[in-house]
Amino acid sequence: MAVPKSKKSKSRTRMRRSHDRLAMNTFIEDANSGELRRPHHIDLKSGQYRGRQILEPQED
Repeated sequence: MAVPKSKKSKSRTRMRRSHDRLAMNTFIEDANSGELRRPHHIDLKSGQYRGRQILEPQED
């Protein structure tokens, strides 16, 4: 069984774990509708993706 030869400090442990956090979601403003959307996703309000009509536009 693998057992460390000496104690690892809290600082070293926490530095290693600093990359384990969850990243926040990225949102961009859509050029056509001005709504916030995720990159590389369809704009649900207008139904467009990269200038092409994919879905029917939603009415609120």
